[in-house]
Amino acid sequence: MASLPARYSRSIDWVTVGLYVLLVGLGWLNVYAASYSPDAPANPLSHLSFGELMAFNWFKQILWIGTAVVLIVVLVVIDYKAYDTFAYVLYGGMILLLIATLFIARPIAGSRSWLELGPIRLQPAEFAKFTTALAVSQFMAGINLRQQNWRDQLTLAGLTLLPPLLIIASNETGQALVFGAFLLAYFREGMSPLILLIIAAAGIILVLALLVPKLWLLGAFTVILALVLALNTRVLRHHLPLAISIWALVIGMVFGVDFFFNNVLQPHQRKRIEVLLNPSADPLGVGWNVTQSKIAIGSGGFVGKGFLQGTQTKFDFVPEQSTDFIFCTVGEEWGWAGTLVTIGLFMTLLVRIIYVAERQKSVFGRTYGYCVASIIFFHFAVNIGMTIGLAPVVGIPLPFFSYGGSSLWSFTTLLFILLAIDAYRKQDLVR
Repeated sequence: MASLPARYSRSIDWVTVGLYVLLVGLGWLNVYAASYSPDAPANPLSHLSFGELMAFNWFKQILWIGTAVVLIVVLVVIDYKAYDTFAYVLYGGMILLLIATLFIARPIAGSRSWLELGPIRLQPAEFAKFTTALAVSQFMAGINLRQQNWRDQLTLAGLTLLPPLLIIASNETGQALVFGAFLLAYFREGMSPLILLIIAAAGIILVLALLVPKLWLLGAFTVILALVLALNTRVLRHHLPLAISIWALVIGMVFGVDFFFNNVLQPHQRKRIEVLLNPSADPLGVGWNVTQSKIAIGSGGFVGKGFLQGTQTKFDFVPEQSTDFIFCTVGEEWGWAGTLVTIGLFMTLLVRIIYVAERQKSVFGRTYGYCVASIIFFHFAVNIGMTIGLAPVVGIPLPFFSYGGSSLWSFTTLLFILLAIDAYRKQDLVR
């Protein structure tokens, strides 16, 4: 054990650690700015009691960062083989916890997704991401995704879909959508690109079904399909039943989107989609958050108003400004230059994670690395997208920036499990 710290100091990927420290530090500065009040004491740490300080998000975030440091030490000290060996055990435990959350969690804003342990609130959905990443990585280490049979495909789909289904049952749709990011990792390991194309095409058709008259959409698709069949007689001879099935499926999707939109989605979810498609639909209601967020980001100009000088955030025009809409604080106080630096740091981290994933000597390590990159990318892209009106407001945090212990612990765990596995990559056998 005495040689453990020295071994890690030589093997740990310090570039990734440095990027993590930078992002967490910048995140805390923006949480402080978002919750800063000009009326607060100049030196609150010396003028306020612990109980009074706990009323401030920036102070609680310091505590979360401190506990994250302890978590990092635990994660890197644990034998890296434990993550492979106990992947299914951790996954099974998280599934049981998600089920328990449905029954014992207190409803908060219509969602049963938070467990309360005294003054601490934890969201199991956040931690389900790394347990699912470990489980699917362990499963994929034992199969060849390019040659897998239907049983393997169904097993992988079940491992991936069970957690988000339980999360949706707790009325936390945004967190459930994140699990779609695993498709990027599966694509790296040999999943047919046709699956991604089918999913993308289905998404485009569903969006068009909300924007374009249905008969026009079906007419255009029918003409395109007929032209493909007419111009390629081989397709017409051998794949006519498949073409008819696709046409029937598209009809079902086009006419089924209304049922899903009106009977499955909740009113606030329908409103968010309507506002995304038509920003002027409800500017003082559901569209308020995004409108004020865009005003805050746009008002920052090139270099921003300056640290603690943001007016939109100081006067609480932007709801959830410490959590889901933390990026608008970056835009207002640091301007275009600050947002460019922030986005650049995230992109650098993602590239570094992919580099770390590619140098793994095991399928387990490589797949897990791509799962980490996919999850962080999804959060990063969707969170920033929703603050500037390019994505619906689904309530997912910006990694390492948004206030909250569950979020910080979850992303810290995701990242440092990968670094712990990477530190021992030279000892892995190719499987």
